[in-house]
Amino acid sequence: MTSSTPGAVADCVFCRIIAGDEPGEVVWDDAVAVGILDTRPLFHGHTLVVPRQHVETLADLEPDDVGPFFQRVRTIAALMPEATGCVGTFVANNNLVSQSVAHLHVHVVPRTKGDGLRGFFWPRTTYAAGELEITGARLRAVFGRARNGPL
Repeated sequence: MTSSTPGAVADCVFCRIIAGDEPGEVVWDDAVAVGILDTRPLFHGHTLVVPRQHVETLADLEPDDVGPFFQRVRTIAALMPEATGCVGTFVANNNLVSQSVAHLHVHVVPRTKGDGLRGFFWPRTTYAAGELEITGARLRAVFGRARNGPL
């Protein structure tokens, strides 16, 4: 891990992406959180919001860090319709069960009426060649404007 990522865990893929040691399509990056496109998204634009600090679950996040972290989640969810053309979002967090990476992450999923997402059966999709980068650039352009202040 690089010295710019205190508390990083070497075998954590999110810590490695944050440190720049592993590729990831980063669409949000500030002192509190990083937004990374899910490589197996429910829908294009599906973003994982992770705290820079390595914690495994929401309960592990320090109380004073919850507000700033969820302000980023809120902002990303609010901007998702502009960035992707969706109508709304689904926001979710798994703790331990169904948590594929042991680093706290909140899913912000773009939604449209009739998109086929029902209950908790979530068929994953993939990005065709070049789509991940195009979607990432579109999200970064919209999200970048939000770092100057709250919505």
